[in-house]
Amino acid sequence: MAALTPTRPTAAGVAWSPQAVSSSDTISSSVLGSRGAILVVTNAGGSDDSVEVSDAGVTPAGNPADTTPITVPAGTSVAIRISPRAVDPSTGVVTVTHSQTSDVTYVLVPVE
Repeated sequence: MAALTPTRPTAAGVAWSPQAVSSSDTISSSVLGSRGAILVVTNAGGSDDSVEVSDAGVTPAGNPADTTPITVPAGTSVAIRISPRAVDPSTGVVTVTHSQTSDVTYVLVPVE
C-alpha cells in the first residue's frame, strides 16, 4: 500500500503533477481533516478502472458498510469525494483500490 500525497491549493494557485496509483493506496485521516478531499483519478489506459473507496461505517444492524465500485472509463478523469467519515478508526486511513493501474494517475486535493 502506498500513502497518497495531497496537493494543497493556495490563493495564488498551484500546479499539480498527477502521480501513479497502485492496486491499493491509503489516505491518512490527517490529510482529510474534518472536510475530506477530492480524489481525481485519470485513466489513460486501454481499459476501465474500477475504483473502490473503503467505508469504515456500519449498517443499522452493525454489519460492515458496502463499497460501491466507481468506474473510470479509459481515456477519462473522474472526481471522487472522500469523506472523513470513511476513515477506519483502527488504522487511521481510508483505503482506495484499483482494478488496473497501467496509465492510471491521481491528484488528491484536500477540502480546506
